[in-house]
Amino acid sequence: MAECDHNCANCSSKCEGAPKYFNLNEYSHIKHIVGVVSGKGGVGKSATTTLLACELAKEGYKVGILDADITGPSIPKSFGLKTGLSGNQNLMFPQISKLGIKIVSINLLLEHQDDPVLWRGPVVGSAIKQFYEDVLWEDLDYLLIDMPPGTGDVALTIFQSIPLDGVIIVSTPQDLVKMIVGKAVKMAEKMNISILGLIENMSYIKCPKCEEIIYPFGPSKLTEVSMEYNITPLGNMPIDPNLTTLVDEGKIEDYDTTFLKDIVDKIEDKMKIKLRRI
Repeated sequence: MAECDHNCANCSSKCEGAPKYFNLNEYSHIKHIVGVVSGKGGVGKSATTTLLACELAKEGYKVGILDADITGPSIPKSFGLKTGLSGNQNLMFPQISKLGIKIVSINLLLEHQDDPVLWRGPVVGSAIKQFYEDVLWEDLDYLLIDMPPGTGDVALTIFQSIPLDGVIIVSTPQDLVKMIVGKAVKMAEKMNISILGLIENMSYIKCPKCEEIIYPFGPSKLTEVSMEYNITPLGNMPIDPNLTTLVDEGKIEDYDTTFLKDIVDKIEDKMKIKLRRI
């Protein structure tokens, strides 16, 4: 018998003390579940989630996004999706984007998109459970979970109750980043969750006229921070005003995501699996 690595997500053994995961409905089958996390807000975690989903979909994968940032949801806006999820007596049906990405978010259930969600932790956890168990995800290659920033109730619920293949940590180049990344890394390690790697967002700006690369927050710290915490540096993402415009217009799928192909390949290599492209 192989030595246990304490990563229960892909293990068929039913050990005593193994985590009790939420039960996915019988009509849904998900090959890989990846959480996108950050130690603090404002680093572009949701933008990273949506862009990765778009690139995966363009590469031929069946992709879903579970927007687990219950009190600060932003995923539907990026895709131009309006409120209103349909369903039957047993299941909710996700909204589907132009690229075929299946999306569930609390903002799709609110009467107005700017209505606040004033819920305490247990109710938020119950919503996450419903979004996982009671949604007709059908067959997905990837389900990306856009998690709220920090290490609070929702992160604990997801780490303990959903069989993640791993998490991607999103950071920015500021000096504070080492401490923030460290919190996310240590939480994942304590919960026995694999870390697929680190993405540094807002890393640089390319001048639209001369294409000079400018580093507004100083030199990249991706390699330095990755080495310090012994995690994989997945890549850098730029500051791009065109992306901001497309997000505001709900047209993020029109953004050119080919620069993310190397990051997607590294994620797949880290999971040691290549999914069949459709």
